[in-house]
Amino acid sequence: MNRLKIVIATIALSAVATLCTVFSFGCNPVAEFEIHDGVAVDVPSLVPAVQSVELLGGVCRLNGTARVAVEQELLEPIAHYLSEHLSLALSDDNSGAIALAVDERLGDEEYRLTIDHGGITITGGGYGGVFYGVTTLLQLMPQQVYTHSVTYPVDLPMCVISDRPRYSYRGFMLDVCRTWMSKESVMEYIDLLAYHKINTLRLHLTDDEAWRIEIESHPELASEGGFRGGDAKIWPRYGKWDERWGGYYTKGDMREIIEYARVRNMEVIPEIDLPGHSLCIATLHPEILCDYEKDRSRAFGYDTRSAFCASRPENYLLLDDILREVCELFPSQYIHVGGDEVDMSQWQQCPRCKALMQERGMQNTSELQQYFMSHLVDILAKYGKLPAVWNEAIEGGRLSHQTRVYGWEGVAECRNSANEGYSTVVMPGQYFYFDMKQSSREPGHDWAAIFDWSKVYMFSPSAVGFSPAEQRSILGLEASFFSELYASHAPERSDYLHYQTFPRMVAFAEVAWVDSDDRDSEAFYRRMVAHYDRLDAMGVAYRLMSPVVRYENGMLYAYSDDGSDIYYIIDSENVEIRYDKPIRTSTPALYSFVSRRGRAISPSSALSAHFKTITPKFDITSSMDDSERFSFDKAEGYGRLARTARAAGVGDWVMFTFESPVACRRMVVATGNFQLPRYIFESGYVEVSYDGTTFETVGELECGKYTIYPKSPIRAVRMVCTSQGNGAEWVSIQPPTIYPLL
Repeated sequence: MNRLKIVIATIALSAVATLCTVFSFGCNPVAEFEIHDGVAVDVPSLVPAVQSVELLGGVCRLNGTARVAVEQELLEPIAHYLSEHLSLALSDDNSGAIALAVDERLGDEEYRLTIDHGGITITGGGYGGVFYGVTTLLQLMPQQVYTHSVTYPVDLPMCVISDRPRYSYRGFMLDVCRTWMSKESVMEYIDLLAYHKINTLRLHLTDDEAWRIEIESHPELASEGGFRGGDAKIWPRYGKWDERWGGYYTKGDMREIIEYARVRNMEVIPEIDLPGHSLCIATLHPEILCDYEKDRSRAFGYDTRSAFCASRPENYLLLDDILREVCELFPSQYIHVGGDEVDMSQWQQCPRCKALMQERGMQNTSELQQYFMSHLVDILAKYGKLPAVWNEAIEGGRLSHQTRVYGWEGVAECRNSANEGYSTVVMPGQYFYFDMKQSSREPGHDWAAIFDWSKVYMFSPSAVGFSPAEQRSILGLEASFFSELYASHAPERSDYLHYQTFPRMVAFAEVAWVDSDDRDSEAFYRRMVAHYDRLDAMGVAYRLMSPVVRYENGMLYAYSDDGSDIYYIIDSENVEIRYDKPIRTSTPALYSFVSRRGRAISPSSALSAHFKTITPKFDITSSMDDSERFSFDKAEGYGRLARTARAAGVGDWVMFTFESPVACRRMVVATGNFQLPRYIFESGYVEVSYDGTTFETVGELECGKYTIYPKSPIRAVRMVCTSQGNGAEWVSIQPPTIYPLL
């Protein structure tokens, strides 16, 4: 049974009840009766869905002289928040058309929103309940409420809405480390989360690429570790290779973020990722690393080790300094201290770590990780905090059950944590990692899955195998956005972040809030499309569904069911043209289509022939030897990557030579991983030969990649490096992507 239960009051047409009452609220509310048709006024589509709506059979007319009244001091921040959105004054005598109140008989985040003869009343069991009642009221208003520009009067349906969340933890993890996001950008995103009833923001503040939080006892961590590229000490990754780029949050900045989130009933939890993912701090403090000499020749002298040595007592003193300040800064009870993806081969090569393991009778390095994490738990306890960790950190079972576990690797790991009795935040990558691709031809990772909002929406613990006992250990759900690709997708704007996370976030919000596993994806899609008006007003650059394209009788048709505008591009011309009628053409595969609506855009769609590629035989040669494990023939077979045996220096090159000249309309050549601009030529150029002997330069590599539009069949392509090193020990080489002539 669908949880959205609409209860409509029956109105007898022969009675006085056929009148729909219209109230006009100002400083002195005055009631006026108007005759309507007796048809109940429905509420707009709400997301997340609410538990119940009882329609009372009329409308309440709110005008611009209404006021927001609040009795409890606790609720004053919410009153200010609401008055700013509605552009209404606050009442100074606890009277007004909109009243906020606490009723402790309700759950903390439970609320009741009443719109009736007495005005508008929002009652919550606590601060959170009142805030979420306000959030629902905003959705009942015209979408201009999100730009603080409502035009009055506004008619609202007379109703009683009762609602409460399924999970007490509804979280989102934002990686501000791989891609720098300013304080203002984080606050803007907090608003979007709050509008969708998300109550926890976890900030991924440290990683291999940067250190984003000020530590006064060790100021160099942020002042130097917050920047990479150019003359910075930290090697650039993922974008912005030739400039000093980044930033960090001062303690003052972070206090502002924490307070901004608190007003919106959102807790901010910091993550200091340890003991792995620590290349940044190791670059600044190499003394934290294991005690062995690493061969750095493959990386032009750059030390790529990324894990704290577990056997150095002085490392725990440094971490005590860091975690003390983090604990003092953040009000959250839990501090996330990582524990994921530790390169334990570094410990295996360290004589000190091996001696410690022998001394303590440890059988494997997982026990050594438990030893390290136990030190962090003790430090946090000293400062009155509890640990949160990634799921790998509980392998070995030595962490106490006060530890909160975030299950990211998959459903099995989440279930294992829950089965062992840990309070578990469920966030498996194949459902809730919003850095994943949404279709095969879009940007993003694909190691966990390729999925759009529909897979997010259909998630439920019972459907993926959680037993009733395991479900009792679920604290809540969390979605996440790791930002490696954001750095090379115009990070000065929010478009890529929005595109990857919305509308998946809308689906996630409903899954985390609505207490039912009985879901109708088609009905939700209709509500989600109705919600697009609000997303537009919020300024969200969300992802639309692609237009449907078909070709019949010489005519090319495109269709979208969400009211968006459709544009087409003729291959290689790169100019969008508004689609307003079917296109007569004998070459339909040359056309691709996108939908646009405000800042929102869809992925490209076209006939299947438009995306078809060919795989002519070719050989790879290079100034660098190939890797033994990832030899050149891996890429020569298409579909897999090859690697060189070292990083590239100035003048190094990679060449593709085709068995016979290849006629094509375009060819994409690239260094680096398939989905990620890492292990690349950080700068370079591309040469093309049409005869196999003479080469001409056709352009510069961008993010390690270049698209060739050949003037005749290609015999060979050469990529030449103009930078020294890439912060790694190899260059990845992709097979070319070749689109045939049409």
